[in-house]
Amino acid sequence: MMDYSLYSAFLVGLMGGAHCFGMCGGLVGAFSSQIPAPGRLQNPLSHKLTFLLAYNGGRIASYTAAGAIAGGAAGGLTLLFDAGHFTLALRFIAGVMMILLGLHIAKLWGGLLAIENLGKWLWQYLQPLSKRLLPINTPGRALSAGMVWGWLPCGLVYSTLTWSVASASALDGALIMLFFGLGTLPALLSAGLAAKTLASWLQKRAVRVLGGALLIAFGVQTLYIGIAQLG
Repeated sequence: MMDYSLYSAFLVGLMGGAHCFGMCGGLVGAFSSQIPAPGRLQNPLSHKLTFLLAYNGGRIASYTAAGAIAGGAAGGLTLLFDAGHFTLALRFIAGVMMILLGLHIAKLWGGLLAIENLGKWLWQYLQPLSKRLLPINTPGRALSAGMVWGWLPCGLVYSTLTWSVASASALDGALIMLFFGLGTLPALLSAGLAAKTLASWLQKRAVRVLGGALLIAFGVQTLYIGIAQLG
């Protein structure tokens, strides 16, 4: 399951770009406005990209850490329960979440917003920490701020984390979330650079439906493998 889970995780991040624009576009825009002016001999674009990559790198690092924690914890639980049945149950959960994410990306299901409410209790403790990092005037501070940002409540993140749980492996869980984070990078870098081309492309109905259909197909295949194992 791991190979196409990585592809699926990247696809969720990439095709969820419209969700990312809606939820984090303003946050990235606010951060971009705080980037200090480049020096006289610095290239303005490369200067801005340095801060944006540090910011997003911190965010992706947090996703990766969360994936490692989730996958490692699930792996530990296999020592307490029957490993075969436990792993099979996780596979079914992952398959269902792939299908639900496909429906969300195709804009056929809106339940992802309810999932985001699960993380609000954590964010209320982390949000004050982000304010202590202001002003974000160095790449190091941008990296730290991005790591805090990575724990912002997000239905896409939480849903993809279920695949990390299903992997029952700290390494595989980390890789799934790393690929998801890399998939979100084009959209959020574009938001930081005020690029609109990618945003309009991701919002095209045909692109959304195709991406959603691919994820649903991956989910159905995952469920099929699980059902075959039952026999």
